[in-house]
Amino acid sequence: MTVMIEEVVSGVMLMTLNRPAQRNAIDLAMADALADALATFEREPRWRVGIVTGAAPAFCAGLDLKAFSEPDAPRGRVTEVIQAFATRTKPMIAAVNGAAYTGGLEIALACDFILAGEAARFADTHAKIGALSGSGMGSRLPRAVGARFARQMMLTCAPIDAVTALRVGLANEVVADASLMARAIALATMTAAYDPEIVAIAKHVIDRGSQATLGEAVEIEKEALARRKAQGAMAWTR
Repeated sequence: MTVMIEEVVSGVMLMTLNRPAQRNAIDLAMADALADALATFEREPRWRVGIVTGAAPAFCAGLDLKAFSEPDAPRGRVTEVIQAFATRTKPMIAAVNGAAYTGGLEIALACDFILAGEAARFADTHAKIGALSGSGMGSRLPRAVGARFARQMMLTCAPIDAVTALRVGLANEVVADASLMARAIALATMTAAYDPEIVAIAKHVIDRGSQATLGEAVEIEKEALARRKAQGAMAWTR
């Protein structure tokens, strides 16, 4: 089984990339399994929050180059999966427990936030292997870390550690390796406890607003509030 799915607490889906001998590199079977898992996560109301991680010792080493070595290999299938991560309407946490390289980094970037274990390492190696990303690396990485640091990562292909990832804004938190999953589950549990419609709207505002100018983002937020108010009074809980 290339992707293991479990309900770690009520409403929280844990997806574990499970090709540890290949450092969880994505082959066709894993791409298909991830696509199915993400479709189920998005479609079924029981799932409120997701967590994606990798079977030790890595998070995800990117594409399995052996599986996609032929010129006509369907690499677009992996692009579709990464875009599916990026276009979910429900929150997804990346619990990065080791190397998140290239396609693995793109999966993490496509999540709503990133928790990094102390062993986490991040790199974009597209230039090293003579490839270009079609999955959003050149768009999402600069928005996460700024254009200057994105250039450093993309042009040198040198990995950065968890502490550096935190400093440049790629990771939200650095957590002891042994505590990484507990912290991810704790944050997912907090989020799953809230009204899923409110969570979805807040996520939508952030997602759209982050792709807009400040003025456009403010208008997006106003529009969302107006739509919500039109549906009836909001219940403020204590």
